[in-house]
Amino acid sequence: MQALILAGGKGTRLRPLTVYTPKPIVPICNRPFLLYQIDTLRRAGITNITLSLSYQPFKIEQLLGDGSEYGVKIKYTTEPQPMGTAGAYKFAEELIRERTVVFNGDILTDLDLEAVIKQHEERKAAATIVLAPVENPSAYGLVETEADGRVRRFLEKPKPDEISVNTINAGTYVLEPRLLDLIPTNESHSFEYDLFPNLLERNEPFYAHVPDKTYWIDIGTPARYLQVHHDLLADTVGHVRLIERRGDFDLATSAEVDDRSMIADGCIIKPGAQIINSVLGQGCYVDERARIENSVVWAHTRIYADARVDGAIIGRGCHIGRAVVIGHGAVLGDKTSLTDYTKAGNNQ
Repeated sequence: MQALILAGGKGTRLRPLTVYTPKPIVPICNRPFLLYQIDTLRRAGITNITLSLSYQPFKIEQLLGDGSEYGVKIKYTTEPQPMGTAGAYKFAEELIRERTVVFNGDILTDLDLEAVIKQHEERKAAATIVLAPVENPSAYGLVETEADGRVRRFLEKPKPDEISVNTINAGTYVLEPRLLDLIPTNESHSFEYDLFPNLLERNEPFYAHVPDKTYWIDIGTPARYLQVHHDLLADTVGHVRLIERRGDFDLATSAEVDDRSMIADGCIIKPGAQIINSVLGQGCYVDERARIENSVVWAHTRIYADARVDGAIIGRGCHIGRAVVIGHGAVLGDKTSLTDYTKAGNNQ
C-alpha cells in the first residue's frame, strides 16, 4: 500500500495567508497541515507517501524532508503545469504502481482509513470513494449509491427537487493500479469529471464508503481554517488530540491564558493580557492588557497594549499597534502593520 497526497493547490481561497506559505503546510494548531494527513496514513500502517506538488514546492520539501522525522518515507513529484486531480495521479505513476490511497491536500479528518481499505478489499473494488454527509446538500456535488454501496451517479450542485442524498465526495480514494491505464498521459484529467464517470460507464466495481460519525473539514477558506482550530482546541476531533498545548514561554503572573489555548515556544505575554480559546505561534509578543479571543496568531507577531483581537486570523511577523481592534472575519497576511487605534474586521 502506498499513498498519494494531492498538494499542488495555490490556496487562492485562503489568501492572503498563502502568499508566502503553501496551503499544504499552513499551521494548524502550530503544526504544518500535511502532518495531520500523514498521521492518518500512519495510523493505517501506510508509510510510503508521495506528495504531488505544484505551488512553491521547495518550501514543502524543505520543511518535510524525506519524512523520517515523522516515521514515514516521503517522495515528491512536481507537476510542470496543473494537470487536474487524476492527471496528477497519472503523472506520479512511476512512484505508485500498486494499490494507492489518494488524499486531496486540503481535508482534515479523523477517518478510520483501515476500515476503508478493509471494505475495499472485501468488495474486490477497483476504486473506493469516501463520502461525507453534509447539512446543506445543495451547495455541493452529491454522490448517489446503490443498496450494496456501488456508486450510481454524481449530481453536481443539484436543484432542491433533485436532491436525494446528502453525501459528498470527501476527497479520499482507494485505487487499484490498473486504473492508471485509463488516464491519458500528460493531459489534464479529473477524478470527478473524467475518471469516475468512465468507471461507471465501464461498469467497473466502483464503491463508496460512508463512515460513521467521522470528522471532515475542508480547510480551504479562512472561516473553515479558523473553525478547525476551534474544533481541535475543544477536543472534538476523534483521533486527533492536542497533547502539548504549552511550550516554553514567558507568562506574567497577572496575565490570563485559559485551558483551551495553545501557546508555542518563545512567546512573551505581559501583565493584564488575556488569551482565550486561541493559538499563538512561536515567538509572539502580547503586550499589557491586550486581549486575544477565538483567534489564530502566526509566529513572531507583536500585539501591543490594549489591543483587541476577536475571531480573527493574523499572519506571521505582523505588527498590531496599541488599542487596535480586530474583529470577526479579519484575515491579515504576513508582515501586516496596523498603526495605533486602527479598527479592522466586522467589529469596527
